[in-house]
Amino acid sequence: MATAPGQKPRQAPAKPKVATRSRPPKVAPVGREGSMALVPVPKDLDDGALTAPRRSDVDEWGRSEHMRELARQLYGPLYRSWHRVEWEGLEKIPVDGGALLVSNHAGAIPSDAPAIMHGIEEELGRPVYGLADEIFKMLPVVGTLWSRAGGVLAHPDNAYRLLREQKQLALVFPEGTKGTGKTYGERYHLRRFGRGGFVQIAMRAGVPVVPIAVVGAEEAMPIVFKIGPLAKLLGVPYVPVTANMLAFGPIAGMVPLPAKIKIRVLDPVPFDVEPDQPRYSRSLIMDESERIRQQIQEALFDMLRQRESVWFG
Repeated sequence: MATAPGQKPRQAPAKPKVATRSRPPKVAPVGREGSMALVPVPKDLDDGALTAPRRSDVDEWGRSEHMRELARQLYGPLYRSWHRVEWEGLEKIPVDGGALLVSNHAGAIPSDAPAIMHGIEEELGRPVYGLADEIFKMLPVVGTLWSRAGGVLAHPDNAYRLLREQKQLALVFPEGTKGTGKTYGERYHLRRFGRGGFVQIAMRAGVPVVPIAVVGAEEAMPIVFKIGPLAKLLGVPYVPVTANMLAFGPIAGMVPLPAKIKIRVLDPVPFDVEPDQPRYSRSLIMDESERIRQQIQEALFDMLRQRESVWFG
């Protein structure tokens, strides 16, 4: 373009700068030929031959077979030589399929739960999941150990999945902390079985209830009295003072007395209702719950009449 004399020539407008993306530096192959891995790969491994990483044996419920095996080894001598556990009717527990085991519960540190779980796993080769109150999950260390040993939070959905979907054995104590909190003078008198929730769970899952009566756990760690104000302060159901503590002190008192434990398995109780129903008759649930409680109570009285000694059976 022509410019007038004395005028500076006009400059062409500058082109806008376009941002360019920097290219990543090339990485030289490392290890195997043709590999772009940043970590060397052994030459003796073919494609797809990498071994899978080690997986934990903890299942979805927190149960560890390694911990259960360790628990069986540690508890075995206590089971065989200390409590000398004796079974009656063990063959009534199903060898396959789901079933809800229902038992009485007693002792400041109950001896019945480990005895039942250990005996079934050793004799029948079936794992048993113990349904426990939320307080076990809240306790440091104890909650984790209980989960690794087969403890599961006692919730209807958890019980349904174990019984209906996974066809496992689940153990429940309908008395709850009212059973373990009984003093020595109240031994072997069953508390109410709540509102029969265990019956509704069994109906919904389509499995039988297997009643179990246990004698001996009441004397293994009997409660002499409870400290109510301390329990309220700590926010726990009860703080027991046991005969073991009074005799041997608070530490040695954690060891149960060598009471002989006898376990009687009663006939399974099936329910003539369709599973997976949204609701079941409340009166039927309560009637069945009370019937099962009465069966266990009568079995306990019968076993006590036949028992000649707390320590020798």
